[in-house]
Amino acid sequence: MVFSTQIFLFYFLPLTLLGNYLLPVRWRNLFLTLVSYVFYGWWNPWFVSLMFLSSLIDWFAGKAITAPGASPRQRKAGLWFSLVSNLALLGYFKYAMFAQENWNRLVELCGGTPSPVLLITLPVGISFYTFQTMSYSIDLYRGQATRAKSFIDYMCFVSLFPQLVAGPIVRYQDVADQLRHRPQKGELFAAGAFVFMCGFAKKVLLANTVSQAADLCFDDATALGVGTAWFGLVCFYFQLYFDFSGYSDMAIGLGRMLGFTFVENFASPYKAGSFTEFWQRWHLSLTTFLRDYVFIPLGGSRGSKWQTARNTMITFLLGGLWHGAAWRYIIWGGAHGLMLVLERLSGKGCLWWFLPKVARTAVMVAIFQFNWIVFRCETLHDGAEYLRAMFGGNGTAAGQAVLAGQIVTPFYVVALLACAAVTFLGTETRHLVVKAQKSFAVAFFVVAVFAASVLALFAQAENPFLYFRF
Repeated sequence: MVFSTQIFLFYFLPLTLLGNYLLPVRWRNLFLTLVSYVFYGWWNPWFVSLMFLSSLIDWFAGKAITAPGASPRQRKAGLWFSLVSNLALLGYFKYAMFAQENWNRLVELCGGTPSPVLLITLPVGISFYTFQTMSYSIDLYRGQATRAKSFIDYMCFVSLFPQLVAGPIVRYQDVADQLRHRPQKGELFAAGAFVFMCGFAKKVLLANTVSQAADLCFDDATALGVGTAWFGLVCFYFQLYFDFSGYSDMAIGLGRMLGFTFVENFASPYKAGSFTEFWQRWHLSLTTFLRDYVFIPLGGSRGSKWQTARNTMITFLLGGLWHGAAWRYIIWGGAHGLMLVLERLSGKGCLWWFLPKVARTAVMVAIFQFNWIVFRCETLHDGAEYLRAMFGGNGTAAGQAVLAGQIVTPFYVVALLACAAVTFLGTETRHLVVKAQKSFAVAFFVVAVFAASVLALFAQAENPFLYFRF
């Protein structure tokens, strides 16, 4: 069972912050490691053992890579031990069922008898902490990081609860100094609190509200009218952004409250006017990881334009697969890769470069109404069903009218307009926080919105995070 938001907000977080500031500095990393393991183990105690095993693998791999007098062969062996072990664990828990299902389909096509599929529970956040532990070994091998001073410091880096289950993906060299000497300043704590409150409001007031309309639409697409189908899709378009960016803001804010500075993960991505610009703004920690550990090692853009295109496609196909073990994610990643290739080949960085900036952004908004369908529909058939509703309607006129009356209500319309206003007219969280630290009026506004979010929390049945599944 996962922590309820109320337990986290009113018990776990205050006690963690209190312990972090009351304990002597030398005990803080151990304390944060222990509370992070409690936080993670609340889902399933077995998940803790898997994360500990992954951490142990890369700790010893790091020691082998950086051992005094280690030969190039020994260092490479340590690196391969890390890569093979981590990818094997990730492959088994995240992709084994997908491989079995596709093998069975192939067997059936050949006239054979499929074998039973082994049901495997996907540990929450395994993609995020696996990438972090692997990056530690890779960076040590490249000479881009120094080995952790102690096993406790390293465990704290891997398990730190704010970013553990849904990012941002943190690299060891980004927090190495902070693990040993991190400031415990009042202004840093205040800035972190403001960032956390902004993220919490995004999640509770915006994402959770429009998610209700989106769920009603996607759960019964066979009876949707055209207008209702489009309304539900736009709701999900905003839900996904505010869900993930809200969690990232909360993680970054919590990190600052504990003395850590994590990388920013979003920079108003829905204002992008091209796919190239979108990936310079969306899920920046994943984009940077794929660039540094997949795209560049493949050759990056150093070869011919066709080699660059190949490297881009491979990178984004793997990026799509990272999001989930399903063909829809592979198709999603391949579509993004293809658009990036076409934009690069155009020489303009955008296929509709001739349009004004506002129009380019509008084109991207329209494209993403279709793009995010794969993230919501469990199967390609469900996606096709929803597309049919968008362009012709499904079911009977009476059924469509009933659903429209439940979904396209003033409450959800206002929520949708609020999402659009914050997205396209509002400022980024980091800019709002700077203003809040300088202006009492802005600070009061942020606190008031946070208070409203806490009150709204008690009226909501559940608060799922979409990106926990990835």
